[in-house]
Amino acid sequence: MTKFNNIVSKKKKKYYTVWKGHNTGVFETWDDCKAQIKDYKGAQYKSFASFDAAKKAYKEGPTGYIGKSKTFKSELSEVQLKKIGLPNYNSISVDAASSGNPGKMEYRGVDTKTKKQLFIQGPFEEGTNNIGEFLAIVHGLAF
Repeated sequence: MTKFNNIVSKKKKKYYTVWKGHNTGVFETWDDCKAQIKDYKGAQYKSFASFDAAKKAYKEGPTGYIGKSKTFKSELSEVQLKKIGLPNYNSISVDAASSGNPGKMEYRGVDTKTKKQLFIQGPFEEGTNNIGEFLAIVHGLAF
C-alpha cells in the first residue's frame, strides 16, 4: 500500500480557470470547478499546471486557450525544439488498433500533410496491436 500511496501523492496539482460558469475565476480543485460548470450551458474552462498560468489565462480570456483558436504550446525549450526540428510532411503516418490480445485488429496509413487515408486493412479476427503496427509500417514502406 505504501508504494501506491507514494504514486498517488506525486500527482501534480492542477488549477482550473472558469471563464463562463455559475461563478468565474481560478479554482484549486476539480470539484470546485465542476460545481461552477455543471448545468451551465456554454461553460468555458480549462486546467493549468500552475496557479500563475491559470490566473494569466483568466485575465487574457478563453481565446487562445480553448476552442478553434487554441494553439499548441510546447513545454520544451527552444534548444530542444531546434534539435527535434519540423515534422517531415513528405511521409506516411501509420497506426493500428486491436480489440483484445489477440483480437480483432486493423491498421491504416495516412498522408501526414493532407491527412488523406492512403490505405486501411482489416479487421483481422486474430491480431495484436504490435503485429498491426508492424504490418502498417511494412505496408507504408511498400506504398
